[in-house]
Amino acid sequence: MNPVLTVPLLTEPSYIDFLTTVKKHVNSLQFSLPGTRILDSRISLEELDMHNQVMSGLARLPEPKKYALLNSRFFPPSLLTDNRGIAEIIRSLDTFADQGLLDGIVYCDHYLLQKLSKEAPGLAGALEAVPGANCMLDSYDKVNTWLDYIGNTRFKPPGKILLDRSLNRNLDQLAHTIRLIREKIPGMDIEVLANEGCLFRCPFKLSHDAYIGFANVSGQDSTFRLNRELGCIRLLGREPYRILRSPFIRPEDVETYLCHVDTIKLCGRTLGGDFLQNVITAYINRKYEGNLLELLDAAHWLAEYLHVDNSMLSFDIIDMLSLCDGNCDRCGFCQELFQSITHRRPLTIRDNRAAVD
Repeated sequence: MNPVLTVPLLTEPSYIDFLTTVKKHVNSLQFSLPGTRILDSRISLEELDMHNQVMSGLARLPEPKKYALLNSRFFPPSLLTDNRGIAEIIRSLDTFADQGLLDGIVYCDHYLLQKLSKEAPGLAGALEAVPGANCMLDSYDKVNTWLDYIGNTRFKPPGKILLDRSLNRNLDQLAHTIRLIREKIPGMDIEVLANEGCLFRCPFKLSHDAYIGFANVSGQDSTFRLNRELGCIRLLGREPYRILRSPFIRPEDVETYLCHVDTIKLCGRTLGGDFLQNVITAYINRKYEGNLLELLDAAHWLAEYLHVDNSMLSFDIIDMLSLCDGNCDRCGFCQELFQSITHRRPLTIRDNRAAVD
């Protein structure tokens, strides 16, 4: 069996122990570059330098390919104009590359890629430049264009391409796009993102990505408040059935996609090792009989209030949802289905009292 999962690496010892037990299923690992908070596309306000812990974890998993996440949508311009900041990033990347613990970087900002290529051509020549999920590569033309721009740097071309989440809900377009990539870019592996759980073609996404970048630069986060009062949390809280339109891939549907793609990416690194262990186990088993919301990254907060019974979804649900025309007011399918498989969870009051010896 070929390893098919791309998963995050965290420094939690129990999580790394878990990864060593499932390593035959893991194709590649992605990790936040220690000491470089502003590079991440997830909010990380702690100033923690975890070089030794990350390197130790990567060393215990020699087989999977390893990618550092430099995938923020927004950086302060000073990072690109003041060489002191970029020198720190280069030193960090060099440390991992010298130990044989780095195959490439995942990026979104092409300014950053050009800067790294210019300032560290030797390092760039040893690393793949892999476009991140937020590049939203949803067609062959877009994939080909990004590869052309990467080819104008010193970086190696990516060994794989992550297709945009929107294609998960359009199987015909997904198959067409993959067919062109296979024909015109032979040898390129193709990946899809399974469990993000954001709104379908989320109208808040581009702004949200920028606000995450601002939060990491400023050290102050207002994204949850914005989403709760104005954004996706507000909308899903009022109309939770919309989660069925989210372009997630259930564990039960993995084989359908593996007929077309090479690897499946799983996300959720900010939710911790327990969450990821549950998710990875479900996708390895190709089955999950619990709350569907417990598998989704962006919509995981809903699991506290609602139980969506994944086992009640039909085996052909992916084919049914791929026929959606987006006219929810006329159709009503998702609303009816959601009501039939969902119940509200009982209200609980968390015990937040500090533990004492």
